[in-house]
Amino acid sequence: MTVGVFLFSLLGAMAIGMPIAYALLICGLSLMAFMAATGALAAFDSQILAQRFVDGADNFPLLAVPFFLLAGEFMNAGGLSRRIVNLAMAWVGHFRGGLGYVAVLAAVIMASLSGSAVADTAALSALLIPMMRQAGYQVNRSAGLIAAGGIIAPVIPPSIGLIIFGVAGNVSITKLFLAGIVPGILMGVAIGIAWWIVARRENVQPAPRVSMAERLRLTGQGSLAIALPVVILGGMKFGVFTPTEAAVVAAVYSFVVGMFIYRELKPAHLYGLILSAGKTTAVVMFLVAAAMVSAWLITVANIPTEVANMLSPFMGNRILLMLVIMVIVVLVGTALDFTPTVLILTPVLMPVVLKAGIDPVYFGVLFIMNNAIGLITPPVGTVLNVVSGVARITLDDAFKGVMPFFIAELIVLFTLVLFPDIVMVPLKWLLR
Repeated sequence: MTVGVFLFSLLGAMAIGMPIAYALLICGLSLMAFMAATGALAAFDSQILAQRFVDGADNFPLLAVPFFLLAGEFMNAGGLSRRIVNLAMAWVGHFRGGLGYVAVLAAVIMASLSGSAVADTAALSALLIPMMRQAGYQVNRSAGLIAAGGIIAPVIPPSIGLIIFGVAGNVSITKLFLAGIVPGILMGVAIGIAWWIVARRENVQPAPRVSMAERLRLTGQGSLAIALPVVILGGMKFGVFTPTEAAVVAAVYSFVVGMFIYRELKPAHLYGLILSAGKTTAVVMFLVAAAMVSAWLITVANIPTEVANMLSPFMGNRILLMLVIMVIVVLVGTALDFTPTVLILTPVLMPVVLKAGIDPVYFGVLFIMNNAIGLITPPVGTVLNVVSGVARITLDDAFKGVMPFFIAELIVLFTLVLFPDIVMVPLKWLLR
């Protein structure tokens, strides 16, 4: 019955058009009222809801979110993103379908800088779609490739999604970052292979080969951008700074490089960039705070136990349980955006995962990857909406274009479910 109240209140509030954050608060109110009426709680107490709401946002690791968002703004305005595209163009642009490989390589590199799928997709779309359209590539296929590349950002560190999951699930963010490296790279390889298959039907001339001297020059220009993920991951691995401190380092680094070295970031830009990062942070933090109210009541109402009982036929087989959970998350991801899905499902699924003996770091990476794939599935598909807007095509055309790459990334996801060592062995090596 408690699960029914949880689902009815949450989905009902969303069905009437209520924003997700407010729907989560309504869900918390409904759960508390139901438990008070049935005697599971002594009384309905609105002060507890207010306290849990404030405590949800009062979390030190969440400070990483605004700083990584600000770093992404500085990178795009300061010329780091453009230099990464130029670097990729110099090395792989001359292959058949070369601009597609540029998009894939640039997406992987940029994912290791900002951690935001929407920001990376917007930047790559603005830079590459006009070039691909002018070169004669199918626009919907180009848009689909860029969208599929953009969702690598929540998987490869530094990832805002992994930070939110780590906070909601009480899992080490440093371990999540390190565990996300190999899956993120595999996503890039998978969409690169899918593009190789698709590009054989593209009747376009590759870009001229760039001389080695020019390649080295462009690599030198982009080296400061490429150095950032090395600094971040190296600093966390050797204990120089925490993930939250790494976000500050990323913001300061991108600011200094953009302002004083590349000199494309101007003082006049700062107010707008900080305001943009602040607005996005406010949305994320309000969602997190509201979700913590529901998460506490989910725990008090013992909903994870009820869910575990529902999944009990699969509890004896970790791989089968993970397959079932991943299928559920894929379906939920078509209807909910990334952050709400993470915040709603994490407190429900984590106790089930721990009871089954599944490593929470391994689960977290696959869970975030699954939710990232949801960003390119309609009707919500935030990244798909962004790329269709930039490319000036319909959402249906964008989804048709993304389909081969969507399938490729699903193959990677379910391969990692079947073979957990692909994630865990590199993680153990990195933690040595």
